[in-house]
Amino acid sequence: MTSHVRHITIDCSDAYGLGTFWAQVLGAPLSEEDLPGDPEALVETPGAAILFVQVEEPKQTKNRVHLDIQPHDRSRDEEVERLLALGATLVGDHRRPNGRGWATLADPEGNEFCVECSAAERAALAGTRLPLTADDVTTAVRLAVDLLAKAPADRWEARAGSLEWTCWETAEHLGDDLFAYAVQLGPRTPPLDRDVPFRWAPDREGGPHNAVFADRAAGPAGLLATVEASGALLASMVRTTRPGVRSYHGYGVSDPEGFAAMGVVETLVHTHDLAEGLGLEWAPPGALCDRVLARLFPDAPAGGDRWAVLLWATGRAELPGHPRRTAWRWDGRPLEDQTASSAG
Repeated sequence: MTSHVRHITIDCSDAYGLGTFWAQVLGAPLSEEDLPGDPEALVETPGAAILFVQVEEPKQTKNRVHLDIQPHDRSRDEEVERLLALGATLVGDHRRPNGRGWATLADPEGNEFCVECSAAERAALAGTRLPLTADDVTTAVRLAVDLLAKAPADRWEARAGSLEWTCWETAEHLGDDLFAYAVQLGPRTPPLDRDVPFRWAPDREGGPHNAVFADRAAGPAGLLATVEASGALLASMVRTTRPGVRSYHGYGVSDPEGFAAMGVVETLVHTHDLAEGLGLEWAPPGALCDRVLARLFPDAPAGGDRWAVLLWATGRAELPGHPRRTAWRWDGRPLEDQTASSAG
């Protein structure tokens, strides 16, 4: 047996005040049990939470341990400016003209921390592909659920785009896909030759084969809650599974990033099907579509509207200069495995 880090604990003179600052930095909530004047404040970050404990002794020297933070929806420099506006101070600028480097800031009580380049900036600097992440799964699912929540309640039995399923069945299938990808990463030794053996079966002849169904008595809001819950499950598994883990998928033994990409593409294209059936407009972020194409459809045409290319790659639309796909599949294998296979 081993131990895990439960809290990262920081001594301070105002636990609630400093906890409030860091809650804004990290976009994480303060514990509901903590109030102004309390001797402790807990910022509930994923993984190890950050606990601020009030002490009498003032900070006297440079921290021997500090936090490195990386923005995920803005650049390093934009994040530095945001944090300065929240009350941080710049104590060391190690940013280089070529875009590399970091900035050292101090929180309102003088505790040093560093702001690094975002993942997108790192990929651009290195000339590498920006990977799909757990945050991408969360973003895709939340965008989809927010859109679908606007649908009229009486449209859910309409056919979903070009599919043979109703909109209700398609949303149910989407939640089941997200669940299925999550559980493939769950066993201590994930299977390499078969699915984790849940029982999948249709609710009616011709319907999707699911292991997860929504309670129809809960209505569309309940249905969307099951989709969001399955998305959260997949995001959690992607975030906590070692990158080197491999597990079975019918389109190629894959890794956590691959299952994240599968979850994202299922969410994007099935929301397209649902939007057609429900009378909604759906246009996901082009950058997200581009990363999905790079991971699962590396032979897809470069350039152009990346959402249009993804719809073409999944057989849902025409693309000028390319024959419409009547049969398609992605390659779920890690790109290095695809390259090795092609070379061999």
